[in-house]
Amino acid sequence: MNQLITAAAVAAGLVLIAGPFLIPALHKLKFGQSIREEGPKSHQAKSGTPTMGGLMIIPAITVATLVAAPHSAEVLLALFIMLGHFALGFLDDYIKVVKKRNLGLKARQKLLGQTAIAIVTMAIGTKCLGIDTTVWVPVLDTAIDIGWGYFALVLFVLVGTSNAVNLTDGLDGLASGAVAIAMSSYAVICVRTGHDGLALFCAATVSACIAFLRFNLHPAKVFMGDTGSLALGGAVAAAGILTHTEVLLAIVGFVFVCEALSVIIQVISFKTTGKRVFRMSPIHHHFELGGWKETKVVLVFWCAGLIASVIALSML
Repeated sequence: MNQLITAAAVAAGLVLIAGPFLIPALHKLKFGQSIREEGPKSHQAKSGTPTMGGLMIIPAITVATLVAAPHSAEVLLALFIMLGHFALGFLDDYIKVVKKRNLGLKARQKLLGQTAIAIVTMAIGTKCLGIDTTVWVPVLDTAIDIGWGYFALVLFVLVGTSNAVNLTDGLDGLASGAVAIAMSSYAVICVRTGHDGLALFCAATVSACIAFLRFNLHPAKVFMGDTGSLALGGAVAAAGILTHTEVLLAIVGFVFVCEALSVIIQVISFKTTGKRVFRMSPIHHHFELGGWKETKVVLVFWCAGLIASVIALSML
């Protein structure tokens, strides 16, 4: 318990200390967010708000984990997964903000980086942590060996989760709160399944995200950017993979799944029929354009994430 408190306190403290220094620095460097014109009109007022706030979240999680947790292969692998996605997100933001190229990294460049992370994860997971190729199915409460298909699953989880959290980061506080809720669930899962070091990593992530809300709640003073969202998605994916609860992750991350599916459905529908299923995707914009206030959308999505997490924990 003392280590959990230490991890949480160090992570939150570092974020809260860094904020008042980093945000003015980002302003000075003109690292402002570009708002797409086809988005909700109310978001145009956010143009120029500093981005790359992940620079205060991810280092805080890293330091807190290294201070509080044992430097085991599992903990170091979780940090590697998160920091690997942090590097991809930073490059993406750097290209967008500094190089003024709106698209950032190309999709194949991101996928190449995530594939490399998946390869290292599988290599260390199987050699050092004894992770096998079985998948636990919660509802059936049984494990199915999928052989080499497990590598594809790990890659899918890493790519899918990191990109889904990235898509969720479209409203003030939405992604920060949703990740905090999901990782709170994984902290409990880690404790209950004997992954004590990983539980400290999860606790640090929860605390850093909550502290970031001090600057990210509506009206946001800073956005986390891809620097934060891709890395936090990597952290959530790491928790799911290293606890061998990849299927359960779909329930814990219900909000992220809905966000990603809404984009997929919208693209397929528009390309095949020329019609849109949602007013706008990701789905949080659908509710905004339907008349919901941004703060209401965020609170409802947080509640949905909380309910999903409770359901997931009841399945253990």
